[in-house]
Amino acid sequence: MSTQLPNSLRAIEILMVEDNPGDVRLTREALKHHKVSNELHVVEDGVAALDFLHRRPPYEQAPRPDLVLLDLNLPRKDGRQVLASIKSDELLKTIPVVILTTSQAEEDVVRAYKLNANCYVTKPVDFEQFKRIVQGIEQFWLTVVTLPPRQP
Repeated sequence: MSTQLPNSLRAIEILMVEDNPGDVRLTREALKHHKVSNELHVVEDGVAALDFLHRRPPYEQAPRPDLVLLDLNLPRKDGRQVLASIKSDELLKTIPVVILTTSQAEEDVVRAYKLNANCYVTKPVDFEQFKRIVQGIEQFWLTVVTLPPRQP
């Protein structure tokens, strides 16, 4: 059995699937001031997200993320399809997926949880609130929760 370092002693790999550059910038800003070392990788659509996760070109050297921040409304393949793919894949389904989206629709919330999302967070419109929410996600997922061990 392999020994895994606690979250606080290893760099946390985060994959953000987001097509809004402003949200990406705010997320980077919110994450850079935290005591847990993290690396934020960003892809802009659902097809790229699955390529990253499966290490298909151009992501052959991509690390396995410890956490996925997933928007629902994405080009090429929407977040619901990406979530369904992740949670139905034996190699990926243990990666926690946080839905981070503007949608407040009850049907989206219910569907995300039925597809085994680990949590659902609605993005606030206010920039400061957005940063606080990202910091809250980071605080919970990177310091409170024990993440599953990394698999090759």
